[in-house]
Amino acid sequence: MTDPSPAQRFIEAIPHSRALGMQLEEIGDGRAVISMPYDARFIGDPATGVIAGGAVSALMDTCCGAAVMSYPGARGTATLDLRIDYMRAAKPGQRIIARAECFHATRTVAFVRATAHDEDESLPVATASGAFTMESATREGGK
Repeated sequence: MTDPSPAQRFIEAIPHSRALGMQLEEIGDGRAVISMPYDARFIGDPATGVIAGGAVSALMDTCCGAAVMSYPGARGTATLDLRIDYMRAAKPGQRIIARAECFHATRTVAFVRATAHDEDESLPVATASGAFTMESATREGGK
């Protein structure tokens, strides 16, 4: 990446993405990959060391939003609806990686699918599907 894309600026501007240590790994054409390191501050169950579901949810929501922001012509977004299905706990000590794809967009709504996994990519930690507002350059100023 040469200069920060709108999607990169979007992620950097979100306080919780900075607080959770999210890192943009890949971005472009309606797709995004964001990772989050394991951090003891985010443990939801001290007995097992498993990261809290809320941190995983924030990662997936942010990744979906970044995918929308990287969709050609997108200038802004907000979550309308996001369904997350948790498949298993992420393994303690492992980075969690979310991958999202904006697979369809209308003039004002983008539809996104995402998965999150730890080092074992064969079984996701969680999957998500959602709808996001999409402000486009052609609709600037409500036109």
